[in-house]
Amino acid sequence: FKIIAKIIVGFILITALFGCGNSDKPAGPPSSSSAPPPEVAVIKVAFGKATMTQDLPGRLQAYRTAQVRARVEGIVERRLFQEGSEVKAGEALFRIDARNFKAAVDATRADLEIARQTATRYQSLLAIKAVSQQEYDLAAAKVKQAESAMIRATENLENASVPAPIPGRIGRTLVTEGTFVGRGDATLLATIEQLDPIYANFTQSGADLLRLRQAVKAGKLKQADAATVQLMLEDGSIYPHTGNIFFTDMAVDPSTGAVSLRAEFANPQRELLPGMFVRVRFPEAVAENVIRIPQRAVQAGAQGQYVMVVGAENKIAPLSITISSMAGTDFIVSEGLKGGEIIIVDGLQKVRPGAVVTPIGAGIAALAKPATPASVVAPATPATSNNPPANK
Repeated sequence: FKIIAKIIVGFILITALFGCGNSDKPAGPPSSSSAPPPEVAVIKVAFGKATMTQDLPGRLQAYRTAQVRARVEGIVERRLFQEGSEVKAGEALFRIDARNFKAAVDATRADLEIARQTATRYQSLLAIKAVSQQEYDLAAAKVKQAESAMIRATENLENASVPAPIPGRIGRTLVTEGTFVGRGDATLLATIEQLDPIYANFTQSGADLLRLRQAVKAGKLKQADAATVQLMLEDGSIYPHTGNIFFTDMAVDPSTGAVSLRAEFANPQRELLPGMFVRVRFPEAVAENVIRIPQRAVQAGAQGQYVMVVGAENKIAPLSITISSMAGTDFIVSEGLKGGEIIIVDGLQKVRPGAVVTPIGAGIAALAKPATPASVVAPATPATSNNPPANK
């Protein structure tokens, strides 16, 4: 009996412990209905002035390029620069063995001195008719020949030290010490490229150029200041220095149908290098009374592009739009927006059509008024960022 009683008591204690453990278990997560509406950044659509731009592909080119060549024959004794460094115009880059050139200068100097002495002596003899006029003229001609030979010998001696023809960044050397250069032609030793400033070569479609000129002539658009352009690098960043267009081809290339243009950019830090692919943001014209919105506010679906509009009671719905052109990093909207709409620019990944949101940003006070039914069309089924909005 005692053993049975102990077993019963132990069972009761274990049951009580389990009961206490279950009573301390925390409550489950709150339902989604109790979660606050997600916050989204919004702007109020308004009409304004915008400069229409076009991003055109291009390539960078050095401002000047010069080839460093050996002008005399000889053995390269020493390279006097560091590859990839900046050099100044006239700076010595290579030294060629100059012993033969020094000897030639000394020999021609001696010949010149003898020729001058002979001509001076013949001049005094000519006065007393001791020599003929022909003999004196021949002595004077030898002086001229000796002077010419002296000039050539001096130039050869100077060219034994190869100078930089232009300032800029020098590339790798094409010869090493001990190489015999200059036999038969001027041997290429290295190449110098002037990188500040630097050129950006790009093209514009001839059809687009004609269309814009007609629109400006008809008064639909105003002429933009096309002399100043921006540069976008391969990673999508904007180069901090603006450029100036100083060359436009006078003809359309028949093979491409495009007009060639060239812009010049400052390059003080040598960030831009020849051959780099870039995009030139080219101002085309100025449009008045247009709507421009950030690119990040626009989504694309099977039926085209659309934006998310915040309407009455902070509910959102998609609205189809039509993009006509660019204004820097913004889109210019030609159809779909009438002005005054509140559209989402940030936080689109957190919302779906029909959801309630907490708008943050410009134009929130306008949400007190109900949205115009014609301006927003709710979808038949919940849409994602890739689903198209309903037709207007």
